[in-house]
Amino acid sequence: MADTTQAAPRPAFWRSPGAWGATALVFVLLAVFDPGQVLPTAQFTLNAIAHTAPFILFAVLAVAYLKASGAETLLARAFEGRQSRMIVMAALLGGLSPFCSCEVIPFIAALLAVGAPLGAVMAFWLASPLMDPAMFAITSGTLGWEFAIAKTLAAVGLGVMGGFGTMVFAKTPVFADPLRERPAVGGCCGVKKPFSGAPVWAFWSDADRRVTFRDTAVENALFLLKWLTLAYVFEALMLRYVPAELIAGLLGGQGLWPVVMGALVGAPAYLNGYAAVPLVDALLAQGMAPGAAMSFVIAGGVSCIPAAIAVWALVKPRVFAAYIGFAMIGALIAGLAWQSIA
Repeated sequence: MADTTQAAPRPAFWRSPGAWGATALVFVLLAVFDPGQVLPTAQFTLNAIAHTAPFILFAVLAVAYLKASGAETLLARAFEGRQSRMIVMAALLGGLSPFCSCEVIPFIAALLAVGAPLGAVMAFWLASPLMDPAMFAITSGTLGWEFAIAKTLAAVGLGVMGGFGTMVFAKTPVFADPLRERPAVGGCCGVKKPFSGAPVWAFWSDADRRVTFRDTAVENALFLLKWLTLAYVFEALMLRYVPAELIAGLLGGQGLWPVVMGALVGAPAYLNGYAAVPLVDALLAQGMAPGAAMSFVIAGGVSCIPAAIAVWALVKPRVFAAYIGFAMIGALIAGLAWQSIA
């Protein structure tokens, strides 16, 4: 619950309209400046959502099942044993699990406080915002299975690279004494306290777990619907109003330059992993190079506000700078690799 005793509420005109408000604003502006595009934009958005609906349904049910079963308790196993094993396991769990970075801030803070290797934590931090079951389903449904699999491999690879890089340079001034004096441990996801103990795969026999399944499914369905609706509206606008020559000139072509530009553009332009998928689809249709698309989603995913806040809240600025540095290097490597085979 928000603490309303600290400051007076902001005036209404300072408040963000949110995804639904932004979508409504777009249609109001279209109605004023280009009324003929209101219906085509709405039809494009509805058709895109209908096409993606089976993937959304699978993603919603899969994440709800993992939450209700308490599968997130498996995350602790990534931080057991030798550090090299921890790094690999943390990267795998970060890239494959449905738990975002901000969601596990208290857990990560506790691990760091008791001496968990920063390399393993870095591996998880880098991989976790890039892929999860819901994002894989949405990505594969829009950009294809090959791109989704490649992004998953890039997420795990980035985590491994950052984790071992942190381990190798652990004794340097960059990573020495990494924690803030009073790290913030509040998450930004608004999730309930996770279940403890071993996962209960047959969760439906427990009333609390059934409630968690229902609440998680509804929450994620609404989340995906509002952001994908906004993203598909933006995709329709880009296809209609942004000249293909502009995108092709900036992000098209072969070699290193479009990959670098994809990473640089992706970092500030990224909304979230789900909304980025339709935007990348539109950019590819306008001439964006495949490698630039991959560097866009990798750099943007790691540096987007929720993921970045999760790291900034716990560690000193120099460690945060290393996190961003690993992200950019990994984005370039992933983009060049995808450019060579796509």
